[in-house]
Amino acid sequence: MIAALDVHYDEEHARATSAAVLFDDWHSGVSTAEHSAIVEGIQPYVPGQFFRRELPCILAVLDKIELPIHTLIVDSYVHLGDRPGLGQILWEHIGGKTPVIGVAKTRFKDAAASEVTRGDSQHPLFVTAVGIDPADAAAHVRQMHGPFRIPTLLKRADQLARGR
Repeated sequence: MIAALDVHYDEEHARATSAAVLFDDWHSGVSTAEHSAIVEGIQPYVPGQFFRRELPCILAVLDKIELPIHTLIVDSYVHLGDRPGLGQILWEHIGGKTPVIGVAKTRFKDAAASEVTRGDSQHPLFVTAVGIDPADAAAHVRQMHGPFRIPTLLKRADQLARGR
């Protein structure tokens, strides 16, 4: 099982909704299960320390999943150049047994990311990984379902986190 994870923040109420969209293989266009969790008292955003606010939210939704997950996808970077990003910190937190793929929509200047273009978009996605070969991670993201830049089930994780 693969889990696409995303978090949406409600700054006014200092809470966040995290979402996990589960699917069987990289070509899937529909989820096999969906979970969400609301986390109260989120940390403020601190540049370069995104993981401090995001990690508790992701862990809250992962706690709801009983199935074995063989790959996690986060809407972030795994590495920020010479510093660990959210993906690396998540991977370490869960014991380094489950690969984590980071899929970011904007370039981080210090990150060594694979650029993946999809659909007719000229704007790439930036893919980083830990626990899996980065080239394989990029190939998986490239082959995900959907005709647009953002794969169908990554978009679904975003929608679920936003309450849609």
